[in-house]
Amino acid sequence: MVSGSRRKSIRFWLNDELVELFDLPPTLTLLDFLRLNKRLTGTKEGCAEGDCGACTVLVGRLREGGLTYESVTACIRFVASLDGCHVVSIEHLRGAEGQLHPVQRALVTHHGSQCGFCTPGIVMSLYALWMENSSPVVSEIEEALQGNLCRCTGYSPIVRAALTASEAGGQSGDMLVAERAKMVEKLTALQDKRRVEIRNDEGGIILPADVNDLAEVLVENPHATIVAGATDVGLWVTKQMREISPVVFIGHLKQLRLIVADEDAVSIGAGVTYTDFLPVIAEKFPQLRAFWSRIGGQQVRNMGTIGGNVANGSPIGDTPPVLIALGAAITLRKGDKRRFVRLEDYFISYGKQDRDRSEFIESISIPYPGAGEKLAVYKISKRRDEDISALCGAFRLKLDEDNRVAEISIVFGGMAATPKRAAAVEKALLGKEWNEANVSAALRAFGEDYQPLSDVRASAEYRLLAAQNLLKRFYLETIGERRELKRGAA
Repeated sequence: MVSGSRRKSIRFWLNDELVELFDLPPTLTLLDFLRLNKRLTGTKEGCAEGDCGACTVLVGRLREGGLTYESVTACIRFVASLDGCHVVSIEHLRGAEGQLHPVQRALVTHHGSQCGFCTPGIVMSLYALWMENSSPVVSEIEEALQGNLCRCTGYSPIVRAALTASEAGGQSGDMLVAERAKMVEKLTALQDKRRVEIRNDEGGIILPADVNDLAEVLVENPHATIVAGATDVGLWVTKQMREISPVVFIGHLKQLRLIVADEDAVSIGAGVTYTDFLPVIAEKFPQLRAFWSRIGGQQVRNMGTIGGNVANGSPIGDTPPVLIALGAAITLRKGDKRRFVRLEDYFISYGKQDRDRSEFIESISIPYPGAGEKLAVYKISKRRDEDISALCGAFRLKLDEDNRVAEISIVFGGMAATPKRAAAVEKALLGKEWNEANVSAALRAFGEDYQPLSDVRASAEYRLLAAQNLLKRFYLETIGERRELKRGAA
């Protein structure tokens, strides 16, 4: 960043209007801005925590491949994070000659709405799918709707509407497609590569110019809150009413969204979202594909970052168990100094991580499973889709030529104050033949590794039994069998 080169405003396009804000609270959400400031009330507030999807809008951002639009939840997306973006609300949708959009028309035809409160968000989620996938199958439609709750209609007519909209087609004439080149020019004009800094009585907002500038900003502001996707921090504000200023927004930093695949591992910037990483999952970690689609809803996966999931240190974060099982390591940066930490060493105790003030996670290195290794991760939650884990277990196994355990990693979230390896269970299995008797004998060691708590998601007894049963499940899957796991079997 050139010294003194700073901008004091946030600039983005909202539908067909250029918005420039010089004075705004750091915690102003997009939902409140749309409804209260712009009177665009089609976007609804349901949960204010990113779960129900009633506030879904699209956000377009320039990428190397052009302009990409993604569905996001406006209730936990801060306006300050939208610099250089194009926000599309339900009011901007229209079909030919101002008529209903094909997605809207299909919902009317198939009676996909009753009270209508959730309908705008459902339309926007299906619109995002309609643009990117012209011939979706039912499972893809269901995945696109994971982040949208409807309490009246039931989802069958909504799915039928999505299929009908895809059959109607018309993507080539859609406004966001037809006007994409113009919008690319408009957004490109906003990219001045300057630090954005806004300070007022309500707090401070900083958008660093690049990663080097981020390092400088955090040295200058050691107590700042770093915000990437806001899928966690957003709830600090909307539910806990926490003060988080000054806020350093990093979602726009392209260097933190780099993905570099090497021969033995993939290195990702801390700002890589779950959606960004999905192609790598499909190619290098196909065992994780089903699990990956259970991390939040589509809107959360579009916003949430893997680095943020690690940095916050939650004992029930979805990604740390599998990353630890794979032997991942992180690069921590403070100023111009970097250090490398094994991920399993990063988590110290509840709410405490091996990260100093002014230090941030710059990248994560994730080794690929070795040839012949077995890898699995299981998530236990009350709802299948878009729910927080009661516990999450990750397993990686390498057998020698005599069917003995040469290497094994067993890691659980939700079983302790931090994501934690089952060291005693691993020790009980290491060097032993991989068979049912030895696996059953190792189950007793779970009590040495974990003393889980009871809370609203699960009792301690349930968590311990479920963890034991997940090891059994992993064993059965590695030998190609499936069995009913009974309560008394552990």
